Amino acid sequence: MTKRRILITGANGGVGTLLSERLRDEYELIRHAHRPDENDPDLLAADLVDYPAVLALMDGVDTVVHMAGAASPESSWDAVLNANIIGVRNALEAAREAGVRRFVFASSNHVMGMYDRDEEWPVYPHMLPRPDSLYGVSKAFGETIGRYYHDEFGLEFIALRIGWISDDPDAGADVDLLRAMWLSYDDTVDVVRSAIEADVTFGLYYAVSDNPHRRWSTTNTRLELGYRPAHDVTRHSSRPENPDEPTPDDWPRNS
Repeated sequence: MTKRRILITGANGGVGTLLSERLRDEYELIRHAHRPDENDPDLLAADLVDYPAVLALMDGVDTVVHMAGAASPESSWDAVLNANIIGVRNALEAAREAGVRRFVFASSNHVMGMYDRDEEWPVYPHMLPRPDSLYGVSKAFGETIGRYYHDEFGLEFIALRIGWISDDPDAGADVDLLRAMWLSYDDTVDVVRSAIEADVTFGLYYAVSDNPHRRWSTTNTRLELGYRPAHDVTRHSSRPENPDEPTPDDWPRNS
C-alpha cells in the first residue's frame, strides 16, 4: 500500500527531529525547515511568511504536522506575529489550496496557562481559553483559525496542547507543575501518530503522559484519538512527587 505523505514543518527542531526519526518507516515524510541546512539536503527550506514557498511544500501531502513556529512563552510580539499567526494562516491556506486532508497543529498548555497560574484545576479542553503570554495567545489563534478552516472548508484539524517534552523528567525539572505535564518521547510520537490516524475530523486535545498528578484532562485524547500513554513520571524519575507544591510565582517563565 502507498504510504501517506506527511509534511512535518519545523522538522529540524527538537520535536520535529524526534518525529522524523520515529515515523520515517511508517510514512513518506516531507521535512521542512525555516532555513537550508547544508548538512541535511533533504530539508525543504521555506519562510512561513512567504506564502508561495509554503504552498510549494504541499504537493501531494495528505497530512501536515505543523511543528514550526516560535516556541517560547517569552517570545516577542514580532516573533509570534510572523511565525505563529501569519505563518499558521499561510500553512492552513496552502493546505486548503493544495487539497491536504488533515492538519495536526502543535498547540500548547499555555493556551490555558492562566488557569495553571491561578491553580484552577482541573483544566478541560472545552473551557474558555485563558492564555498566559503572547505565545499562548498565538496558539489560541491557531486553534481558532483551525476551527474556521475545518468549518468553512472541511479541512480536518487536530490541535494537540502539548505539555513538557523531555526524555528525562529529572533533567532540569525542579517544579512539580512541569513534572505533572511531562510528555515522554515515546508518548509524544504516539499522540502525534494517533492524531494522524484517528477518525475524528476536529478536536482540541491535551498531550501529556500518564502522570498521576496531572491537572489537565486527557479523557477525550484517549477516547477520540485512541492515545494510550505508556509512561508516567513516577516510573521514570528518582524524585518523589509533591502534588501540593504551589505554582511558581513566575509561571510561565522558564517553562
